[in-house]
Amino acid sequence: MSEQNIQGAGDDAAPQLRVLTQYVKDLSFENPNVPRTLGPLAEQPQIGVRVDVNVQRFSDTDFEVTLAIGVDAKSQTDVMFLVELQYSGLFRLTNIPADSLEPMLLIECPRQIFPFARRIVADVTRDGGFPPLMIDPIDFVGLYQQRRTEGTPEGVVPN
Repeated sequence: MSEQNIQGAGDDAAPQLRVLTQYVKDLSFENPNVPRTLGPLAEQPQIGVRVDVNVQRFSDTDFEVTLAIGVDAKSQTDVMFLVELQYSGLFRLTNIPADSLEPMLLIECPRQIFPFARRIVADVTRDGGFPPLMIDPIDFVGLYQQRRTEGTPEGVVPN
C-alpha cells in the first residue's frame, strides 16, 4: 500500500474548531416535595426549559463557551424538581474570519457540547426519582438570531 497525501492535512491556514476540554461548571438539582411528587400524577407536569449561551475569551484563539440550562417541573401547585446546569467547553478556534467568529461561538460550539449537557440533565432527573428528562434538540441558529434581534448584550462575544 502506498501512503496517500490528504489534501489540506498540512494546511495551517485552514479554519479549525477544536474542543480542548468540556466540564460541568455548576450543577444544582432540587427535589423539594419528595416523596409526595413521586407518586402517580393526575395530569402531566408543566416543564419549563431555559437556555442561554455565554462566551469568555481566554486568548486570541481560546474561548470558554458555557451552555446554561434551567429546568423547572411543576404539578398543579407543587414544584416537582428544579435543575440548573452550566456546562462549558474550552474551544480553540484558529483561522476563523472575524465575521464568522460570533456565529461559531454562539451556534457551532454550543451545538458540539449540547448532547453532553442533555445527558447530564437526563441522568440527574432520573437519579432524583423521576423519568429521565430528555430535552428536545435546541435550535442554536434560532437562539442566535433571536439574540441578534434583541441586541447582543455587551460582553457576550468578546472582541
